[in-house]
Amino acid sequence: MNVLLAVRMYVSKMIQDSGPGMKVLLMDKETIGIVSVAYAQSEILQKEVYLFEQIDKSGNGPIMKHLKCVVFLRPSQENVQLLASELKSPRYGVYYIYFSGIISKASIKVLAESDEQEVVREIQEFYADFFAVGPHLFSLNLEKPIHGMEWDPNCLQRSVQGVLSVLLSLKKNPIIRYQNFSSLARRLAENIRDTILKESSLFHFHRGESIPLLLILDRRCDPITPLLNQWTYQAMVHELLSIKNNRVSLVGVPGAPKDMSEVLLSAEQDEFYANNMYLNFGDIGQTIKSLMDEFQMKAKSHQKVESIADMKAFVENYPQFKKMSGAVTKHVTLVGELSRLVTQHNLLEVSEAEQELACQEEHTQSLTKIRRLLVTDQIRDLDAARLVFLYAIRYHKHQSKDIVGLVDLLRRRGTPVRLIDCVEGILRYASSGETAGSSILTTNDVTKITEKIFKGLKGVENVFTQHSPVLKEIIDNMVKGRLSEEAFPTVGGESLPARIQDVVIFIVGGVTHEESFAVHQFCRANTGIRIALGGTLIHNSQSFISDMEAAVKYLPAGNAKYPHNSAPSGSGRHSKLT
Repeated sequence: MNVLLAVRMYVSKMIQDSGPGMKVLLMDKETIGIVSVAYAQSEILQKEVYLFEQIDKSGNGPIMKHLKCVVFLRPSQENVQLLASELKSPRYGVYYIYFSGIISKASIKVLAESDEQEVVREIQEFYADFFAVGPHLFSLNLEKPIHGMEWDPNCLQRSVQGVLSVLLSLKKNPIIRYQNFSSLARRLAENIRDTILKESSLFHFHRGESIPLLLILDRRCDPITPLLNQWTYQAMVHELLSIKNNRVSLVGVPGAPKDMSEVLLSAEQDEFYANNMYLNFGDIGQTIKSLMDEFQMKAKSHQKVESIADMKAFVENYPQFKKMSGAVTKHVTLVGELSRLVTQHNLLEVSEAEQELACQEEHTQSLTKIRRLLVTDQIRDLDAARLVFLYAIRYHKHQSKDIVGLVDLLRRRGTPVRLIDCVEGILRYASSGETAGSSILTTNDVTKITEKIFKGLKGVENVFTQHSPVLKEIIDNMVKGRLSEEAFPTVGGESLPARIQDVVIFIVGGVTHEESFAVHQFCRANTGIRIALGGTLIHNSQSFISDMEAAVKYLPAGNAKYPHNSAPSGSGRHSKLT
């Protein structure tokens, strides 16, 4: 159930199967990202790949018949046409073609007719149509896939293809369950099931006693988690600096080395990151110090080059020393920048208020704290808005709520109109699965789970990590057989397995690093359970807000629980949220 290993094995096999000799790797924009997340460029170079090309930019490249061409593309019509043009006038000696998903017979016919010089040695499907961010975490990198609470058709198709690819790469033919309140989850589940039945010859895997499970969830079941500040290393970097395909831009970061405008954060390539990615920020400082102490000891030993033996040892150890030097510089720079931002934007106090909103039942205390923070210049507009979003979700039914007053404070501090409008947007988003007389969701079982967002956890020492995502409760109930069949029905009415072992979870509307961490912890505590977690995108708060805006933008006015009303003249535009 290791999605990263699955992609690495596919990439390794496609290069290996082309045999010895110099090679070019011809990809499209997406497969370049898929490969780069799984492999460092230096690793690929060691496999005799000396050139990387993007198919839509390679038309007028030089003819190099001495090179073998390994082609790795998504099976889109555009890519098939571009590859057909390439084969009509081949620039390389031979071609080994691999598609990341199911390719149609019509497309294969187009390619066969274009191969007039018979340069194609093989065409295969290698199911690596997703971004394997870690061993148990994958993404489809789809931004704004939902509009007006309906699927963007292209994003739905891409999600079907991506999830099918995960299942095929892991060799799983699962029972499919979905969150019943969500028409988005149901539609994706049904489309995946239809394709599995249509392509039954591909899904011939023996199910055995423990039948695999695909569970499709909707981000709306937990709009809280992506709005919170994060305090584990990986999640903090994504929230404050943003990680894209395991890369972090350091452009504009004070004190960052000039040759370090972008850094790679991959547990496969970076031992320190692998060991500390889930560590709380409070503990990172100590581990950074230990890393620096170790590096300084090695640096001193390198200074003592007094004999031939010393020189030989220096030359042998230099690559490792250089690699360690780069890791020290990278992580000291990252942690230093995170620390600067935490202090500059008063994130400790902001996060404490967020956690109180998410985990405790203290309306008056939370309201007082938010009002005080909203008039503080030190906090960012984004953090001010997120506090109001959390308050609105938490207390929109409270008899003493003051959402209007908080929105007015946002306006007075000069918060961008877009963020102010999002207060209504987040409530429309959170309640868009609502029916008359129901809570945020449409079944008692799911409502109980959702309420867990707001319950404090006993014995938690760190006030900044009290929150537990809804996903954790769903997984726990699923494994114990307590997940309601009404709230989470199966597609096609299949019977549920007696025992759960292998589970793929996909969240429509995106997943978070906090949820990934929860899965990591759960699997470590329950060694018989294997879970792969993915979503349309891996969110930080800003990407979630953008997705949410798109999701509610085209909803008809009747669906808005808190419609805009005109404010009295002279007071500016005002959202009436009561």
